[in-house]
Amino acid sequence: MERAAGRRPRPAAVRLHARGAGAVPADAALDQVAYFARLHGLDPAAAVGSARRWLDRLGLGERAGEKLIALSHGNQQRVQLAVALVHDPELLVLDEPFAGLDPEAVDSLSEVLFERAAAGAAVLFSSHQLELVERVCRRVVILESGRVLAAGTLAELRRELPAQLRIKVDGPDGWTQGLDGVSVERSDEDGVLLVVQPGTDPQAILNAALAAGPVEHFGFESGGLLELYRRMVSR
Repeated sequence: MERAAGRRPRPAAVRLHARGAGAVPADAALDQVAYFARLHGLDPAAAVGSARRWLDRLGLGERAGEKLIALSHGNQQRVQLAVALVHDPELLVLDEPFAGLDPEAVDSLSEVLFERAAAGAAVLFSSHQLELVERVCRRVVILESGRVLAAGTLAELRRELPAQLRIKVDGPDGWTQGLDGVSVERSDEDGVLLVVQPGTDPQAILNAALAAGPVEHFGFESGGLLELYRRMVSR
């Protein structure tokens, strides 16, 4: 193994990020991050350099000398993220990394996570902010009470549940009767929303709709991860 400049050879590095874990409130942000860099094998100069780089990247460059206790909750969260990233780990395990961050910081952190993943690092994080999970993650694990309800890409998870198909037909009601694998979720001015069981042929549904009259709309409604989670939990 080659020795990288400023650090000892290291094994696959894991940093568990938990809000406030290991923080010393009286320390300056820069000192705190550099301290953890030293624990991971960086020499003093490299530790300070890496700490400055990550604090700058996370929007805290001008506040690097301030004590942690003087920072807001969101900025303390950024310091902890810098601690998790300061030694360029090959595996990042993050607990609610976006909690307390403003939209600009969320975008900045998302870019960082994408970059780390593109560089070959594995990134695993837990979150209740499902819209961010949907935006950032390639694969998702849905947990409830310690049980794994589902795991996979969003497309794979959606295939485990009945699909929702909205159709608007300029014709008489009741045209869905007799269709196998189909039930009516609701009917309104926008047509009918059908629950379509896996394996059901959409072409057969379209043919039945066309037989009832002109079809003004025919489209699946996938919903987001929040809707998917609700349906997974309630099934």
